[in-house]
Amino acid sequence: MRIRIVDAFTDRPFHGNPAGVLLLDTAFPPDAWLQQVASEVNLSETAFAHPLPPGSDADWALRWFTPAAEVDMCGHATLATAHVLATSGLADGLVRFSARCGVLTAETAPDGAVTLDFPTSSLTPAPAPAAVQYALGGAPILSVHDTAAHVGDLLIELADERTVRELVPDHAALRAFAKRGVIVTAQAEDPSRGYDFVSRGFFPAFGIDEDPVTGSAHTALAPFWAQRLGRTELTGLQGGARRGLVRVTLAGERTLLTGHAVTVLDGELLTAP
Repeated sequence: MRIRIVDAFTDRPFHGNPAGVLLLDTAFPPDAWLQQVASEVNLSETAFAHPLPPGSDADWALRWFTPAAEVDMCGHATLATAHVLATSGLADGLVRFSARCGVLTAETAPDGAVTLDFPTSSLTPAPAPAAVQYALGGAPILSVHDTAAHVGDLLIELADERTVRELVPDHAALRAFAKRGVIVTAQAEDPSRGYDFVSRGFFPAFGIDEDPVTGSAHTALAPFWAQRLGRTELTGLQGGARRGLVRVTLAGERTLLTGHAVTVLDGELLTAP
C-alpha cells in the first residue's frame, strides 16, 4: 500500500507543513487502523482518501487523523492529497472531496499551485481565558475571537510580528484548554517581504504542540485581516521553525486557500488493515 509524505504550502522540501497521504482502493478500513497509521506517521495530520462511484456528490471521500484523533477539517493535508492526485494522474484540474465538514474542492493550476475552497469561519469577540493568558506567558493581547464550530480555535491577536515569532507557550497548560487549539497572529512588520500577516498555531490537545502551517485556521484569519486591512486578497506566513505561505481570498461565505506542495517521501506501508 503506497504512502507519501508531502510538504504543503511550500515549493521547497523540508519547509511548510508535512502530511501523510494514503490513497485507498475501496472504502475506509476500521477507524482503529486509520488511527494507528496516523500515530505511526506521527505528523500533524495524515489524510486517507478513496474514490467514490460516478454520480456521487464528490469524487473522493477524505478523512484526516492527527496522531491522537480524527479532525473535522484540515487544509494542508487536503492540499497534499490534491497534489498527490494531480501528480499521479488521478485527477486533472478540479477535484471534489466529501469530508466530515461537507464537500470541499481543490483545483490544481498548470504551475502546480492548489486552490482549496473552504467555508469561511465566523468570528465572535471573546474574553481571553486566564489559563490561555498564563499559557502564553503574559504576551500582550490586543483582541480575542472565538471561531466557528467546524474550526473550533481561539484566535488571539498579539502586539506585533516579533511577539508572535518569539512566543514560547506552555503546551501543558494549553493541553487542558477545551478548544481545538489557539492561533496567535499579528500584522506583518514589512509587507514588502511578501506577506501581510503572521500566525502560529498550537494544538496540544490533539497531539500537536505546534502545527507549522494550518490551512483551516486561515478560514478565520482571512476575514479577521480582511476587515482590518481593507482587502480580500492577502498572504499569510505561518510557522515557527518551519514556515509556509498561504494566499487567501475572502469570497463571502467561502475562503480560497492557495499554496504549493512537494512530495518528499514515496514509500510502501507494509501492514494491511
